[in-house]
Amino acid sequence: MTTDQPQATPDRHFPHKDVEAKWQQIWRQKKASQTPVDPGADKYYVLEMFPYPSGRLHMGHCRVYSIGDAIARFMRMRGKNVLHPMGFDAFGLPAENAAIKHQVHPGDWTEQCITDMKDQFERMGFSLDWDREAVTCRPDYYRWNQYFFIKMLERGLAYKKAAAINWCGTCETVLANEQVEQGACWRCGNPVTTRNLEQWFYKITDYAEQLLNDLEKLTDWPESVKTMQRNWIGRSEGARAKFRLLPEGYVAGKNVPARSDSDKVIEIFTTRPDTLFGVTFMSLAPEHPLVDSLVRGTKYEAGAREFISAVAQEDRFLRTAEGREKEGFFTGRYAVNPVNNEAVPIYLANFVLMEYGTGAVMAVPAHDQRDFEFARKYDIPVKVVIAPEEETLDDETMTAAYTAPGLMVNSNEFDGLPSSDAKSAIVDRLKEQDLGGQTIQYKLRDWLVSRQRFWGTPIPIVYCEKCGAVPVPEDQLPVVLPRDVQFTGSGNPLLQSDEFINAPCPKCEGPGRRETDTMDTFMDSSWYFLRYCDPLNAEEPFSKKAADAWMPVDQYIGGIEHAILHLLYSRFFTKVLRDLGLVNIDEPFQRLLAQGMVTNTFVDKATGVLAVDENGRPKQAKMSKSLGNGVDPLEIIEQYGADTARLFILFAAPAEKELEWTDEGVNGCSKFLNRVWRLVQGTLDACEFAPEEAAALAPGNANDKELQYQVNRAIQRVGSEMGERHHFNTSIAAIMELANAISTYLSTSHEFERMTLGFSVRTLLLLLFPFAPHVTSELWEQAGFDGTIDEQKFPEFDPKALIKDEFEIVLQVNGKVRSKIVVSMNATKADIEAAALADEKVQSHLGGQEPKKIIVVPGKLVNVVG
Repeated sequence: MTTDQPQATPDRHFPHKDVEAKWQQIWRQKKASQTPVDPGADKYYVLEMFPYPSGRLHMGHCRVYSIGDAIARFMRMRGKNVLHPMGFDAFGLPAENAAIKHQVHPGDWTEQCITDMKDQFERMGFSLDWDREAVTCRPDYYRWNQYFFIKMLERGLAYKKAAAINWCGTCETVLANEQVEQGACWRCGNPVTTRNLEQWFYKITDYAEQLLNDLEKLTDWPESVKTMQRNWIGRSEGARAKFRLLPEGYVAGKNVPARSDSDKVIEIFTTRPDTLFGVTFMSLAPEHPLVDSLVRGTKYEAGAREFISAVAQEDRFLRTAEGREKEGFFTGRYAVNPVNNEAVPIYLANFVLMEYGTGAVMAVPAHDQRDFEFARKYDIPVKVVIAPEEETLDDETMTAAYTAPGLMVNSNEFDGLPSSDAKSAIVDRLKEQDLGGQTIQYKLRDWLVSRQRFWGTPIPIVYCEKCGAVPVPEDQLPVVLPRDVQFTGSGNPLLQSDEFINAPCPKCEGPGRRETDTMDTFMDSSWYFLRYCDPLNAEEPFSKKAADAWMPVDQYIGGIEHAILHLLYSRFFTKVLRDLGLVNIDEPFQRLLAQGMVTNTFVDKATGVLAVDENGRPKQAKMSKSLGNGVDPLEIIEQYGADTARLFILFAAPAEKELEWTDEGVNGCSKFLNRVWRLVQGTLDACEFAPEEAAALAPGNANDKELQYQVNRAIQRVGSEMGERHHFNTSIAAIMELANAISTYLSTSHEFERMTLGFSVRTLLLLLFPFAPHVTSELWEQAGFDGTIDEQKFPEFDPKALIKDEFEIVLQVNGKVRSKIVVSMNATKADIEAAALADEKVQSHLGGQEPKKIIVVPGKLVNVVG
């Protein structure tokens, strides 16, 4: 024991700039984050979604990478062989826009952004293995995108077909849906039209059932993310039915000609075959490939094309939104209902999309509200075919569609059947007559990978008049993007490069023309996690041995906004690579953490004052440049240090929830780190730091036992919260409680157990290290420990130290807390009652009267009723 009071250092602040620069240099020089070559059984692959190199990290970046880094550091302390790599999702339109604006090559702009962002990564102290960096815009990476494309082509998983696209005639380019703003090009503001254009696709629909079923294997994914994927895949059981197209010139009311008069059919999918007899019209998506031939050369053509153009300018989501005005146009053509041989008119409708079903819908206004509204607007008949029992529905006077089950009516031989039974009976009839049958439909559509832009992976195809579309041989990859182009904002820059376009046919060596479409950037991010396993391999995308050693990713971290497409494409790609024999796994990401966004208050641009909600509280919104509510991470690092930024981001909210940015919260975390700095420095002279194991500590007095309990409890809590659940905020709360316990020990004890105090300080630093690595590394060195803190193992707790000999009991008088006492673990109920009545404060509030009742809640409280 020692009676020396620790030497406090009041007025000292953690010199974060000097300390952080020092330790970042040390980590860099000794390659502290280098990945073991052979991970063995104790591998742990932690991965955050890689960023787009925009030039600066924002707070969303800081949050996701702080989460990943805390996990990586913790798992290394747990003895795991950790792979924690980083790279850049470096293709995409922003670089091309920068090239247009600044007249620089997008490659030069991107590489400078990468340099700047890597500097910021380092200043945050993230323990990343930069030897495994993957940058998707470099030929050594996108060569393998082209290799995979060829393999997909060989397996029939890549194909080309005409598809409806958004076209800006001013910029002479195809636009993604998100680049169409209120029907206009986001860049030039001019109207966008719809065109049919030959596009390359990946056949993801071949894997729809696997992608759906294998979600059950992902037990460590958020259920909300799995639900989003299920809905996107959209499996529906129903029926397909063929509506024969009637010849041009057919007039309503005429006898329907024989089937032999037309072999063209419009196939529909429905989940309600029981309503087939109620079809009174058909609705086609304006983008449906049959529309052009339906109206071409007819008196309806001009009006149809005007309608199609107007719909093309509408947001696709809004087209199907509830309450949206239903708009249509009659094509002048008819089709035959396969169950009753009635002719039904064909309309174009703004609420029908090619993405759903077949792009053609049988319309049953009596039993579908959307169809009902459309029919009433365009004076189309309504025909009831399902009626509730003991009630009659009138076609003419109905004010809404009847969508519940019922009994079949107006359905020929199926009349009187329950609608649920009629479904299968009508499907059987369709099958017998070769007019349809039972089927499963998916909302999922094949992945359109073509982009008419420069800054992406060139699609490795050469077109030859003699040989057709010929893939570039593997030994001629990569097909490299040219430098001899100008970025004007008009058209695809690749069309300017004769050197790129003109290429000999790989088959006949005759003159050929390269494909000028580039690949969707989701292609880059669909397999990058595998490249990290073997990033320097020049002979193959990765070795199977390396993939087997590291995959699947143990912990994947990224924003909820990527819950559908990126994750779905990555899952699809992994299954394709499995079928190619390149990997042995079905799923790429074992555990998923979808972190919430970072929000902040903002000023309303219209009023110029702080935006508030309906309750008058400051309104929160996602940090963004447009709202002017962003916080520059570099400013926080300069003022408070990287450790403070990391600690606040991890402590302020659970990782899955939104994080509200507050200056008070940042300041509070800064004060805590400064308190730890002073606390540790002020106690070093009073500490003894060996032995290290908690079990070897001397029993000491009551204060020593309490501190030993608090230390071991903190080890247990942080180990459990970080190792099992990745709960960062509660882990940091436990560390803060330990710091408070050490301060209490110092303020209440006159004699100090040097070993207990030393173990407490040592443990405090080890537990805090994954969250604040700079300050803990410096204090560890100042304490004189062997090695650096990043080389240490996570401490083990002593179960015996968590068993208390005494515990605290709250004393109430008539339900109000009046005092507290400490009693032995072996105390009987009578002992506890006697101790409670002997307390001076309890006696004072009883006023000398005998209690009427004494209620003892074991281990918690005593309530004395007077």
